[in-house]
Amino acid sequence: MEEVKASMAGSVWKITVAEGDKITEDQDVVILESMKMEIPIASESAGTVKEIKVAEGDFVNEGDTIAVIE
Repeated sequence: MEEVKASMAGSVWKITVAEGDKITEDQDVVILESMKMEIPIASESAGTVKEIKVAEGDFVNEGDTIAVIE
């Protein structure tokens, strides 16, 4: 099981996967918006999205868990 964590603080602009989706290594999970830049956050491993812990519009801090992949 892997947790996808925010690499920086920002607002969740778009969630690009859904719970139950099979994803590949380096596939974008969410796109954060910070200082008018879009920052894609990718999974470091392949697997199935077990849980998404944020919603579009939420603010996350660096290190917050965004999703759980198994």
